[in-house]
Amino acid sequence: MKGSLFVGCGGFLGAIMRYHLGSWLMQWVEPEKYPVGTLVVNLVGCLVMGIFVGLTKNYVAWENHNLHLLFSTGLLGGFTTFSAFGLESVFLLQRGEIGIAIIYILSSVFGGLGAVWLGLKVL
Repeated sequence: MKGSLFVGCGGFLGAIMRYHLGSWLMQWVEPEKYPVGTLVVNLVGCLVMGIFVGLTKNYVAWENHNLHLLFSTGLLGGFTTFSAFGLESVFLLQRGEIGIAIIYILSSVFGGLGAVWLGLKVL
């Protein structure tokens, strides 16, 4: 039960952060044209995940499982939006915007992998 509270509190904060960052980004790009909010959230989430794992691997003992539940599972789980990525990719394909869909899918996947790698290398 205690673990669920850590995940829930982190998820609550992560979802609020995702909402505000996505809303801020939509001022410049219409989400129907290109889902930049989801892309940026996923890339930032992957970068932060890499940094967090690098920090905990090198400096913080994993014995503090509650920290992992709060930050990794909760906060970053609530912040990143990979399910939204799938839905938006399908919507782009259904509208016949094949080129945009391919760019979005490739930039999300390879950008996310690169961001995790970069996050691990920062330390």
